Amino acid sequence: MPRTHTFQAPKGTRDFLPADLAVRRHVENAWRAVSVNHGFDEIDGPTFEHLDLYTVKSGEGIVSELFSFRRAGGDVDYALRPEFTPTLARMYASAARTLPKPTRWFCIPSFFRAERPQRGRLREFFQWNADVIGDETARADAEVIAVTVGVLQRLGLGPDAIRVKVNHRSEVEEALDHLAVPEEQRPEAYRLLDARAKLNPDKFRARAAEIGIPDIDGLLGWIDARADVPDRCRPLWDALAERDLLDWCDFQRSIVRGIAYYTGLVFEVHETSGKERAVAGGGRYDTLVEMFGGPPTPAVGIAMGDVVLRLVLEDHGLLGDAATYLPAPAVFVISGIKEGADPVPRIVAELRSHGLHVRASDRASRNIGKQLGEAGKARARLAVILGDELTAGKATVKDLASGEQSEVALDALAEHVAAALSK
Repeated sequence: MPRTHTFQAPKGTRDFLPADLAVRRHVENAWRAVSVNHGFDEIDGPTFEHLDLYTVKSGEGIVSELFSFRRAGGDVDYALRPEFTPTLARMYASAARTLPKPTRWFCIPSFFRAERPQRGRLREFFQWNADVIGDETARADAEVIAVTVGVLQRLGLGPDAIRVKVNHRSEVEEALDHLAVPEEQRPEAYRLLDARAKLNPDKFRARAAEIGIPDIDGLLGWIDARADVPDRCRPLWDALAERDLLDWCDFQRSIVRGIAYYTGLVFEVHETSGKERAVAGGGRYDTLVEMFGGPPTPAVGIAMGDVVLRLVLEDHGLLGDAATYLPAPAVFVISGIKEGADPVPRIVAELRSHGLHVRASDRASRNIGKQLGEAGKARARLAVILGDELTAGKATVKDLASGEQSEVALDALAEHVAAALSK
């Protein structure tokens, strides 16, 4: 007898059984519907890119965070995409002359990061991105925040549970100037400040000393101090006020965003309890398109991953039984006929030919009560019951919510079902 081996999904990935995938589709449907309603068009790109696309800005150090590879016999290095903004900038740069200004794009791809899996952070995940390219005004920043808030509202979250925290890179830059942090150490300083919540105080101070921050207490004190909205953020605050979004937003110096390509405004979405990681994050990247061969182009965007978002929705009781997100059939066909040819396949095929979601029991039982229970568990709207009246060319149609039922001629069955479903 051959030996068998039990396989599991790779660490940091997930299997999606039907109910789990239905929950994911529920979130994706919210992302897609709100994006379209806000005037964004959907795009996508390749699952892997040239490795240089990520190292050109972030340096070779980022390679350790990526799943990178070289095709056997080839001489070009590739990487599974860890984020979408570099791909978006490359795509826009290649087609900039033909695109409207501004361009509003969104996408919902899968991403891969070769990092240690932990709560809220996996090696494979799905992420929604929304970007406005070609508009340097605060209106674009406000539109990105508005579509983000729209998603959160659609999923049942409010400003009491979620805050959009905003800062400007120049605010932190001026603090680093004041502390005389060397220019070449600034990218490391940004990454350190971004990771502050994940590090214990001793480790943070040790890394700050390595970077060359002379007055660590002074920097932390400045970041943690409450501050009024600075003049450079006022245009955004005015644009948010026009959209009735100020109830969702706070100015906060501790928002840094460690990614090197951010150039101005940065923002993160956090749960007020502080239990989970940031739900979303983004900001201005006004030089990235040009870096990838396009014309000088201002841009702003945000990304929201499915892992943390699902945890937040569960924390707030906004995801019920996963099975309830499975698509419910419009019709469940039931047969109590114990002899003769089985009429169910023909009736099911006829109703499906009219574009209806139709199911029937896979069990051999002809017990109508048990089959009705199965139809109810599937959350079907109607049951078509095939009984003795079938000999007269009729079937019984039952509304499973109200209990009302009526006999219907088979040649009028599809029309009757369609009318009942439209009520």
